[in-house]
Amino acid sequence: MDMDVLRRRLSSEEVNALPLCHFEGHVHVVRSEEDWQRALPHLREESVLGFDTETRPSFRKGRRNAPALIQLATEQAVYLIQLAWMPFGPDLAALLANPAQVKAGVGIRDDMRDLAKLHDFEPAGLVDLGGVARAHKLPSQGLRSLTANFFGWRISKGSQCSNWSLPELSAKQIAYAATDAWIGRLIFMRMCELGLIPTTRPATWPVGASGGGA
Repeated sequence: MDMDVLRRRLSSEEVNALPLCHFEGHVHVVRSEEDWQRALPHLREESVLGFDTETRPSFRKGRRNAPALIQLATEQAVYLIQLAWMPFGPDLAALLANPAQVKAGVGIRDDMRDLAKLHDFEPAGLVDLGGVARAHKLPSQGLRSLTANFFGWRISKGSQCSNWSLPELSAKQIAYAATDAWIGRLIFMRMCELGLIPTTRPATWPVGASGGGA
């Protein structure tokens, strides 16, 4: 891939004209201890996890709700952990604190900070895709724009401000949440292929600053 292509800022019109994509693999919604114990071995064996969280929007200035959903993408599937059913605790915290396992996403430091308020832990193995993009002076730093530049795809953000605290997620919410974690993992792998992230031990991978935006 030509780096000049990655350094070109796509307009909103250009992004909206791209083909829509979404995750089409297996999605596992984790809502019980039994679900979690089935998911944990698959999550532990992965060297790279796509990571994201979803939070019920707050319409009060200065108020930020706690995360309601954690999304983790492996090579084969995406796991959606509903924190109303499965509170954030030691096993999941240990996974996110494992320095030998990459957790890749956008704005990942902010997400981890919010989770640490629920159960204290020290996250490790983090790669902020927006931070990597900034380090290489790429104009695209949000998940949607990175997807457009790296793959020529468009991802939907239509469910972003929906109520993620609902006991039952809608099909649209599940598809949206799974896609965000899946595409984060794909972007990380593509960045490695292009030499934007050194393929050395996780401790040397650039984390970058917290990133966000479209």
